[in-house]
Amino acid sequence: MKIAVLDDDQVQLQAISQIVEKAGYRPSTFSRGHALISALRRDTFDLLIVDWNLPDRSGIEIVGWVRANLTPPPPMLLVTSRVEDDDIVAALNAGADDYLAKPISPMVLEARIRALLRRAYEHVASPAEREVYDDIVFNVSTTTVVRDGVSITMTPKEFALARLLFRNLHRALSRTYLLETIWGNEPHLNSRSLDMHISRVRSKLNLRPQQGYRLTPVYSYGYRLERSNAEPGQDTAPQPESVGQ
Repeated sequence: MKIAVLDDDQVQLQAISQIVEKAGYRPSTFSRGHALISALRRDTFDLLIVDWNLPDRSGIEIVGWVRANLTPPPPMLLVTSRVEDDDIVAALNAGADDYLAKPISPMVLEARIRALLRRAYEHVASPAEREVYDDIVFNVSTTTVVRDGVSITMTPKEFALARLLFRNLHRALSRTYLLETIWGNEPHLNSRSLDMHISRVRSKLNLRPQQGYRLTPVYSYGYRLERSNAEPGQDTAPQPESVGQ
């Protein structure tokens, strides 16, 4: 999972990033609020760790921006040297999901990260042999998919991509996030491979509005899978492409 870390203190930034990486997650570091906001406009993060005191925007302002502009917003952990009750209340009221005072204990930070991710992505944190989404069943141990009782042959990458999309229903996922999560750091990967895989997943699983799901591009960002208003098998009018924020 991908975690954004925002802190203008380079020592703290590096320390938190190392804790995140050691815990098995992918950290992306930022030292200014505007840089994080710019990244959030084009990329997907599963969790934000945000310092309160920043030279350009406060952590509270960042939390507010995320709540107002990202749907659904990722969980946010505010870290700061402010420890008064009024500060904690202000941070939580502003929309932070948790609050951690400096100096930071690596063990406590890792535990808070895992707790936030577990609450936000329960289906990801607790993997099962079978994942069921309406009439679509992912058999994890055999990497096979069944829809409405019919077995569908998929490549390992198609299976992983489809499963990632279903685990993030109604959430726009950036191209970068999809590529990094499914393909890792393959240096020669053509980004068109993602589009081809998306097309194959859409076709093989019949992800059409009249079949209960809509898989659409998000302009200049990535893709979003969402449930359509129609029940599976019900005819609906064509839907427009999603537009980025």
